[in-house]
Amino acid sequence: MVPQWFIEEKRDGREHDEADLREWVRGVAEGTLPDYQIAAWLMAAYLNGLSPRETAVLTDAMMRSGDCLEWDDLPRPTADKHSTGGVGDKISLPLAPLCAALGLAVPMISGRGLGLTGGTLDKLESIHGFNVRLGVADFRRIVAEAGCCMIGQTDRLAPADRRLYALRDVTATVPSIPLIVASIMSKKLAEGAQTLLFDVKFGSGAFMRTPGRARALAEALIATGRHLGRNCRALLTDMDQPLGRTVGNALEVREALDVLRGGGPRDVRHLTVEEAAHMAHAAGRFPSLVEARAAAERALGNGAALERFRAMSAAQGGDLDAPLPEAAARLEVPAPRAGWVAHVSAETMGRVALRLGAGRQAAEETPNLAAGVDAIRQQGERVEAGAPLCVLCAASPERARALADDARDAFTLADTPPPERQLIREVLQ
Repeated sequence: MVPQWFIEEKRDGREHDEADLREWVRGVAEGTLPDYQIAAWLMAAYLNGLSPRETAVLTDAMMRSGDCLEWDDLPRPTADKHSTGGVGDKISLPLAPLCAALGLAVPMISGRGLGLTGGTLDKLESIHGFNVRLGVADFRRIVAEAGCCMIGQTDRLAPADRRLYALRDVTATVPSIPLIVASIMSKKLAEGAQTLLFDVKFGSGAFMRTPGRARALAEALIATGRHLGRNCRALLTDMDQPLGRTVGNALEVREALDVLRGGGPRDVRHLTVEEAAHMAHAAGRFPSLVEARAAAERALGNGAALERFRAMSAAQGGDLDAPLPEAAARLEVPAPRAGWVAHVSAETMGRVALRLGAGRQAAEETPNLAAGVDAIRQQGERVEAGAPLCVLCAASPERARALADDARDAFTLADTPPPERQLIREVLQ
């Protein structure tokens, strides 16, 4: 494989030979290819696309660029989910232990937040002592003992993806469905779970803005996963409005624990139960979705899912009895008039939370784990003039006051109740 010929091939819209593509990925992972040649190929792939076969080969080669975990010794089937991310998306926190309570093993490797999208690892680190930086041996042990474990990506897991992603970020080639698929799937496949569920979000608070674009990504994820021997499903879910009543790390942990105790906001609980039911059904734990849903509701109601979360937290050093971080300042944002909440902009609310300190604008930044937006009124609720639409949590009253008008602008009030929100738009399998 001659690098410039390989780049020329994709520049001219031709399909790569499998051996050449695998050699190219090996050069990316081992550092023998310079950044400028990788960047040139990324732009050629962005402009001319990759075929389904090329996408599968690229994904497999990226997966095999590092360690690949196997779970054949576990007595329970393995399953995991990937969300494309959004505002207030804390579903992974209650989902992993709920699936463990349903008889699945959930080896979940998660990421950190960037921009409007929150990160599971940051949320977990709101719990006093919780360690997400574990090696493979501890990861395997905790999955076997607790049924689930949630850690960050290790240096040896799909290292080719780490380099490719960094270059995609600075070369304007991120929004390529084949490259997105290869990035997501190489890490998930290396993690070793046999059943994969994809929560592909669309709307103002999502990476994919339209249902059509989200569906194209979901179909590509499923096709690649199946080509490489995995059992896959996808849900298309609405992220035009925030998920739940909180946006921010410690605030979302509190809400996730409410769900595990049998309560929590209706939308968060609903999506958690549906995703758990699809994972358990797809993995063969239940003969029907109806039975899987009923079992998931029971596991939330009887404390079985919470017990799994406690076991996982304890094994990872987390103390659930310690208080979660609390913001130094809390400010209520009053409604300008009476009415029904017709819509809450996920994008606007995400930007407010980010500027309050809850997120990162650059990868090296450290978020304020206590900051964010609490008690968010949801679509369909009636509010009176002056009643709080939400509560801003910040390091200082000044920062909260500076963002009060922006937070108020996230809400659209109407004189009549709006139609009920349809959270799950489509199931693909």
